Amino acid sequence: MIEQTSLLGFGEAGQAFAQPGVAAFDIATDSPDTRSAKITEFESAGTRWSATPAGALAQADLVLCLVTADQALAAAQRCAPLLKPGTLWLDMNSVAPGTKREAAQVIEASGGRYVDVAVMAPVLPARLGVPLLVAGPHAEAAADALRTYGFTKVAVSGANVGDASAIKMIRSVMVKGLEALTAECVLAAERAGVREAVLASLDASWKEQSWTTRADYNLDRMLVHGTRRAAEMEEVAKTLTDLGVDPALTRGTIQRQREMGALGMTPPDGLTAKLAAIETREEDQAA
Repeated sequence: MIEQTSLLGFGEAGQAFAQPGVAAFDIATDSPDTRSAKITEFESAGTRWSATPAGALAQADLVLCLVTADQALAAAQRCAPLLKPGTLWLDMNSVAPGTKREAAQVIEASGGRYVDVAVMAPVLPARLGVPLLVAGPHAEAAADALRTYGFTKVAVSGANVGDASAIKMIRSVMVKGLEALTAECVLAAERAGVREAVLASLDASWKEQSWTTRADYNLDRMLVHGTRRAAEMEEVAKTLTDLGVDPALTRGTIQRQREMGALGMTPPDGLTAKLAAIETREEDQAA
């Protein structure tokens, strides 16, 4: 039974998930420059803030770890010895599956129960309505605890630590990549004085279709035309450079198009068959 919940980290996510009475700690209270502002945030949320991790975690049955990605493993290492046996440690940070497995070893070695949690959308304005994926040996217990806390969209995605994180990390290739591509495209279009025309052209060519269909089509085009498209994208990179826009994403596109074209294969029908054929061809070429 969860009697005490603690928040470790009190940035945007911590504040979005905070409820009156929960214990909380943030490393910002260690610095005189940020201590006062962070304490004000704790008090505004009604949390029982502590000046040390030990104070926040001493009685915790459930810990929501919401630190920055570069501190996720360090937080587990620092706090593992402070946990009561059996405490659920929910690692809700956006880190690689391998990082989560490292953190899991640390928490489990100290008697805690580690859970991989992926936050699958912005925490604001959703707050406790944000979709969560939960994975690991203790996923069911963690899902029940999250629902009891007030989260309304919780799904178990796997029995292994890293299963939830893998979905989030790999999805981010597309989501964050599209954001970066958008910036590269629109900045260049603006400098060339053709922004409205470029966006209108994209509107006209963008099809309503599932991502499975889109992925199948895109791989087909790359396998058939990758070499030619790589050459075309070299000219795109030159265009951006001439406009003073670093073609960082475009250089990656050139490389990926060229790699797919170099496989020299006729694409089979269907996404599953294409992926299998690509894997086989890459293994043959590496042998």
